[in-house]
Amino acid sequence: MASSNNVTPTNCSWWPISAMDEDGKITDGEECEEPTTEPTKPFNKDRLVLYHWTQSFTSQKVRLVINEKGLVCEERDVSLPLQEHKEPWFMRLNLGEEVPVFLHGDTIISDYNQIIDYLEKNFVGETVAQLVPDAESPLHERVQQYRQLLDGLPMDAYTHGCILHPELTTDSMIPKYATVEIRRHLANAATELMKLDHEEPQLTEPYLSKQKKLMAKILDHDNVNYLKKILGELAMVLDQVEAELEKRKLEYQGQKCELWLCAPEFTLADVCLGALLHRLKFLGLSKKYWEDGSRPNLQSFFVRVQKRYAFRKVLGDIHTTLLSAVLPNAFRMVKKKPPSFFGASFLMGSLGGMGYFAYWFLKKKYM
Repeated sequence: MASSNNVTPTNCSWWPISAMDEDGKITDGEECEEPTTEPTKPFNKDRLVLYHWTQSFTSQKVRLVINEKGLVCEERDVSLPLQEHKEPWFMRLNLGEEVPVFLHGDTIISDYNQIIDYLEKNFVGETVAQLVPDAESPLHERVQQYRQLLDGLPMDAYTHGCILHPELTTDSMIPKYATVEIRRHLANAATELMKLDHEEPQLTEPYLSKQKKLMAKILDHDNVNYLKKILGELAMVLDQVEAELEKRKLEYQGQKCELWLCAPEFTLADVCLGALLHRLKFLGLSKKYWEDGSRPNLQSFFVRVQKRYAFRKVLGDIHTTLLSAVLPNAFRMVKKKPPSFFGASFLMGSLGGMGYFAYWFLKKKYM
């Protein structure tokens, strides 16, 4: 079994792939025990599978890398809003860590950075894009420098903090009711973790670890002074990125080539930067950091990166991100546990309300 910081080969043909149907839904009665039926697909040592959540920031970056490299990979959605990442089968898969989790044959990797390093090391060739230059290349250090710089930003704190304190954002694409909802979710999550800990005592350590992380998030991300501090630090990082983009423009002035953060070639640093800007735009921070004209190179980069096929496929239209996060979860909830007549009526009414809200929200902004 793989730990959060190690790549450990293990025979995983019985792992949750075999406990899920083609839609990625856990079959009835198999959440807490090993499945006794045969896998839905035969074990294949070359098969790539990614457990992720569509709106998970680290999951998005791994999916971008996979698509930029042109790899064929099965994607299994693990819904955080439905708390599927807290279910025993998933906790056993990655010892309590979050998505993403990557499977290649009998190898399981549950660390975001190690997944990307594994993909870069094991999938190479003339038809496969190389996102990290060779160690001997002078560009290698630059790409790794910006990878570490951008990966080190506290994205969870930005996301939760901007939802909890919308007064610090402008034109956020997150509805106001999310502030109340996330507070309720965080409070209920702690209770649910304690319940699961009681029901699955063999998983005590992972559950308690999650509880501690959850409490830390509540205390830190709801602190407006802390949020202002890290947003100020973010501005300094974006100043550095703006200056680096300006260097590329001067370095290749007059040449007909695309200009990215570290070189004319698209690299992992650009994946990290593109995903970051997409999330900041969604949170309502783009006008603060580049759409006000203060960082024109950043603005130009964001326009160009959104046109790439991998970004369109993985991140889609930023204006419909909210719908893509909400509606699939609602239908999966019905499929997983068919509701009573009253429950079905309530759910369909809720879906209708969400549809109306989405129409009103998008109309107000873009029509």
